[in-house]
Amino acid sequence: MTDAKLCWLDIRDAGTATAAILEEAVHQRIDGVVAADPAAFTGLPPTVRKILLFEDGAASVPAALGEADLVIVPGGQDERAPLVEAHPDVEFGRYVEIVDADTLEDACLAARLEAWSVLDFRDPTKIPLEIVIAAATGAPGSIVTTAANNEEAEIVYGVLELGSDGVLMRGRTVGDATALRTAATSRGGEIPLVELTVTGATHIGMGERACVDTTTHFRKDEGILVGSHSKGMVLCVSETHPLPYMPTRPFRVNAGALHSYTVAQHGRTHYLSELHAGSSVLAVDVKGRTRPVSVGRVKIETRPLISIDAVAPNGQTVNLILQDDWHVRVLGPGASVLNSTELKPGDTILGHLPTADRHVGYPINEFCLEK
Repeated sequence: MTDAKLCWLDIRDAGTATAAILEEAVHQRIDGVVAADPAAFTGLPPTVRKILLFEDGAASVPAALGEADLVIVPGGQDERAPLVEAHPDVEFGRYVEIVDADTLEDACLAARLEAWSVLDFRDPTKIPLEIVIAAATGAPGSIVTTAANNEEAEIVYGVLELGSDGVLMRGRTVGDATALRTAATSRGGEIPLVELTVTGATHIGMGERACVDTTTHFRKDEGILVGSHSKGMVLCVSETHPLPYMPTRPFRVNAGALHSYTVAQHGRTHYLSELHAGSSVLAVDVKGRTRPVSVGRVKIETRPLISIDAVAPNGQTVNLILQDDWHVRVLGPGASVLNSTELKPGDTILGHLPTADRHVGYPINEFCLEK
């Protein structure tokens, strides 16, 4: 298994849309293009891996492979030996269609031994893929799994948290390459965090705050970014840390007043009041590593509120309004957990400074003044 998340686009059914799909694939930096005819690779840049796939076996492989970098066929290494000898400059891998226990064992063997394994699971359950991923732990090769669409691709990328090394998806129309690339990058990334210096805390009376209950178990150094302004947010910790009067709720972030922004995937923001069951937000740890998590529910209730003001090293001010209770916490450097009601001028907390203004949650370069 590898850490790379590969995007392979299959153009064998693209028909008259082939040229447009290939142009989009290059623009989206798709890692590999899969075809059955070497002529399909004409004009593709060297940054795109050119892959021939023959599900019917080695007998279908043409004598001339053109610009192909990789050829995928069923059968083991012994069956491919004549092809390998005839084409020493081309890589070869194994295609396995998984339909029962025996072919699942073939897939596990391929994942352990082959440099490239393309796996086609004919049943919708992802349990067989979980078994293959577990069997391939520590193996140096790459597993590429077929997916019917971008929704399935996103699931395949995340199976057993490790996910398949890559996804092979049919490209039938313009937009498929973009959808596949989006699925590959939706698992998370990194976001820059800064140390903010608290300048004041003010009790501001009653208002509505939102608890964001997710479908994940947060780590102790994770939370979500929340702020009154779209260009400045604070890292609010989840309720994974013990409290004396209630059990931990490791799925929850007591996030802030309902007007506040939080960060979702692809740089978009949402108001806490907009979130609902099925929404997605970014979990962020103290090193800035992110992962998308699903919202199970949002609890909006009237509570006393406290306004926290802070300043970034560049002089930018940040504000966060939280429930006015000491058990509501934010994160500081080194994953320190700070009770919001005990924050005082000079304390250091972690935050994020998005650079763009927002229009319906999307970053946009326009004049916008938030106070």
